[in-house]
Amino acid sequence: MSVVSKIISTADDELRYPSVGELESLGQYLRSGGQRIRAIALLKEQEKNIIRLAGKKLFQLHPEYIAPGGNASGSKERSLCLRDYGWYLRLITYGILSGDQDPIEKIGIIGVREMYNSLGVPIIGMVDSIKCLKDATLEILDLTEDDKSLIMPYFDYLIRAIG
Repeated sequence: MSVVSKIISTADDELRYPSVGELESLGQYLRSGGQRIRAIALLKEQEKNIIRLAGKKLFQLHPEYIAPGGNASGSKERSLCLRDYGWYLRLITYGILSGDQDPIEKIGIIGVREMYNSLGVPIIGMVDSIKCLKDATLEILDLTEDDKSLIMPYFDYLIRAIG
């Protein structure tokens, strides 16, 4: 749910107009629209580079994943792992766009632990992979402090939620 939808839904549930504070929050969200769009465009444009660097960082951190018998030991398994990186990076953009963590929660978190556990994928590896995505994003993109404060909370939320 976006910031706009949340404000409307909350006010409607309480049979009232949006409060001054809610309207100010909405104004701040709307003023940051250009910044949000630029951040998403940067992430999309650099997706392959971010994923490549994040994968390299993860496999340096956990070489056992690509060793014979590891979860990403074959080229097919490795490509599936990196495909998931793209999926998580896309989830981050949904959060940035909506100004809310709900899309990350509803689309990406619910059931993810159970899925990875059933596939024998270590949860710590997933947490580390999101940390590597975050680090790669910071390394590859020339982000201002404002951009970092806009983007990084969604990475942090995803890291906490998976862990």
